Amino acid sequence: MAIRLTTYEHSKDVPELPGTNIFHSTVLFKVLEQTPGYHPVLLVAFDGDVPIGKLLCISHTNAWLPRYFSTTYIYGTGEYFTHLHSHEEIFQELLSYFTSCSQEQSFLLEFRNLEQPLFGYRYFRQNNYFPIKWQRVLNTLDESHPDRWMSSSRKRQIARGLKRGAQLEVAQDESEVKAFFEMLKHYYSPKVHRYLPDEAFFLGLQRQTVPHELSKIFIVRYKDRIIGGAVCLFSDQTAYLMFSGGQRKTYARLYPGVLAVWNALSYAKEHGYQRFEFINAGLPFKKYGYRDFILRFGGKQMSSRRWFKVRWKWLNRLLIRLYL
Repeated sequence: MAIRLTTYEHSKDVPELPGTNIFHSTVLFKVLEQTPGYHPVLLVAFDGDVPIGKLLCISHTNAWLPRYFSTTYIYGTGEYFTHLHSHEEIFQELLSYFTSCSQEQSFLLEFRNLEQPLFGYRYFRQNNYFPIKWQRVLNTLDESHPDRWMSSSRKRQIARGLKRGAQLEVAQDESEVKAFFEMLKHYYSPKVHRYLPDEAFFLGLQRQTVPHELSKIFIVRYKDRIIGGAVCLFSDQTAYLMFSGGQRKTYARLYPGVLAVWNALSYAKEHGYQRFEFINAGLPFKKYGYRDFILRFGGKQMSSRRWFKVRWKWLNRLLIRLYL
């Protein structure tokens, strides 16, 4: 039977679907559609009336840019629930439909955080995408203590921060989430290459009540003041660090940014997750401060790729020549 595709622009219209991947879930769809600047769309593939795959597409527009320059991106390459069809065959249908619908509405289309770098390679090429090498940093949380492979200097920073009075906690209510957001907004404000969602995104994560764990907001507190924190999403056996930061200038001797990551990493280990991934390890530059920072937590660096397509055809053709 031919594959049938259905588009859902509102989470209330989505039927109950199988799957455990947070990045293609109805729950994340609900959070994003309540966040200013975001417009999520869920594509679902059916075989008859049976869902066999889904792809959550996230469109984002900066408030200071025209809608013409919006970006639409996808984490991974979808989630699939059948062995009757090749997963790449289903992806081909989803990718072609997504590209035809989105390329006139978004300046940039992007597939990021690919777990299988070669998955769908020929279909990306058929739809005129170009790949750029990217990096992933992954910590394996085995039976040993999570600091087993951590650098000695990082261990000293954690010990000193805790000894000097910093406390590691999980946000319990919306007032803590709001205070965390204000701290994080201040931390991200000079980082023009990193975008921070509206406060509604973090409050939406905090409000979700689902049978399985969706997310956690971790905070670093010192004398009743939130000085650092991190946000993790959980999917299957992996914890994904989405955002983190701390007031490292004001509270330099407490290492709030380091403690924020350590708080999340320790929680993931204690709650049985097998992997901890830093969601944006960046381009493979020799010198990249954030990647150097996260590698000192003992993770391994792996080569991956992201696929892109630009709205301007002449520029897209040029980029294809450069990167293929």
